[in-house]
Amino acid sequence: MSHNILTGKKGLITGALNENSIAWKTAVKAVEEGAEIVLTNTAVAIRMGEITQLADQLHTIVIPADATSVEDLENLVDKAQEYFGGKLDFVLHSVGMSPNLRKGKPYTDVSYEYFQKTLDISALSYHKLLQTLYKKDALNEWASVVALTYIAADRAMPGYGDMADAKAVLQSITRNFGLIYGREKHVRVNTVSQSPTRTTAGSGIAGMADMLDYTDNVSPLGNADADDCAEYLVTLFSDYTRKITMQNLYNDGGYSSLLPIMDI
Repeated sequence: MSHNILTGKKGLITGALNENSIAWKTAVKAVEEGAEIVLTNTAVAIRMGEITQLADQLHTIVIPADATSVEDLENLVDKAQEYFGGKLDFVLHSVGMSPNLRKGKPYTDVSYEYFQKTLDISALSYHKLLQTLYKKDALNEWASVVALTYIAADRAMPGYGDMADAKAVLQSITRNFGLIYGREKHVRVNTVSQSPTRTTAGSGIAGMADMLDYTDNVSPLGNADADDCAEYLVTLFSDYTRKITMQNLYNDGGYSSLLPIMDI
């Protein structure tokens, strides 16, 4: 059911790949709630994924951009503002990848070249995007920027490897940029820490299937799925959450507040 809480708002959604992705579902939900959006992903992801079909479905455009390239991000922000005829009201950062995890390398034997790529793709891309938006004064007052993170940034978790470090950096960027953006422009900057979720990105993490089952069983409300996350994200884009900033917000059915449970 739509409540039109984003009517008149314009936003940028990064990282939509296919219908299983949180970014994809968020894009659909944002439009259902009255927003106009622009989509972006890398040129390779656009060719390999289904984002063009999503753009057709939502009557919008896809602007190719490498989230690690400042030049690409500057072009992205310029093109998005041209498309909308003005500034943006919300942005979703849904970008993350670890070459070490993809190669199956354990945390005790990482490639540092890969580690740097993990940080650049999964964390520094967020700072680059925020800095580009800030320098171009591309966000309206009370705009909202949200990035996706995971509890492994706050708790030690086997199998998440250097992505845990990248997500910890991401959350620090949220606090530091949120302080500046809030004081100067009344722009909100938050992260959402989501339950383990069946997405293309999540499938690359060792033991994900077992983790999904475990957290779903022990969480008081069960796992929040990608649709739940999309519904939560649109509230953070809306005017109903104007005074929430610099926060890491858990959307995980209560899992983050539990001690380990051995017997369920």
